[in-house]
Formats: sequence, structure tokens, C-alpha cells
Amino acid sequence: MLNRLPQRSQASVRRLSLGSLVDQGTVLLMAAIGSLILLLALLILFHENANATKGYRLRTLEYERSKLLLEKEVLKMQIAEEQSLETLQQDKHIVSMPPARRPRYVDGEREVAMKNHRNAE
Repeated sequence: MLNRLPQRSQASVRRLSLGSLVDQGTVLLMAAIGSLILLLALLILFHENANATKGYRLRTLEYERSKLLLEKEVLKMQIAEEQSLETLQQDKHIVSMPPARRPRYVDGEREVAMKNHRNAE
């Protein structure tokens, strides 16, 4: 009888060990699943944050682009105004110029540069 008692205690210890191993495995599995869920949630959070940042940057650049295009159009209008005939006729440098005496006009399309070159020879 004494022999049987230690065998029973070894079997019960083994059963307890197996049960505790199953419990430990379950806890470990739950911890691994929880860690994976947490890791995926963090990855999604960082990804969404990056997308939001890119969207904000894109809106900022689009606003800046539209502002620059508007400024470009205003500058084009100012250039056209400064180059207009009315502005040039009112320029003090042009008004102070004496009129040309006996102007010579070129008939048609001639080679003006070649003509001047031949005259220089």
C-alpha cells in the first residue's frame, strides 16, 4: 500500500502539472493575441496619423499654389499696364525726347544688317 500512495501522488502531480501547463498556454496565447492586437492598433494609428499629416500638407500647398497663381496674374496685369501705350506716352523720358528730323523708313523686309555691313566696306 505504501507503494501505491507515492504513485498516486506522482499521477496527481502530473495531472496538476498538465492542467497548469494548459492554463499557462492559454494565458500565453491570450497575451500573444493581445500583443498582436495592440501592435496592429498602433500601426493603424501611426498610418492614419501619417495620412492626416500628408492631407494637411497637401491642403497647405494647394492654398499656397492658388495664392501664388493669383499673385502671378496680378503681376502680369501690372506688367501689361506698364507696357501700355498710354503709360509709355506719359513717361517723362519719352516726352523729353526731341522729334526725329527726316526719318528714313525701310521698305519691306530687307537685310538691314547686311546692308550696313556692305556700306562699312
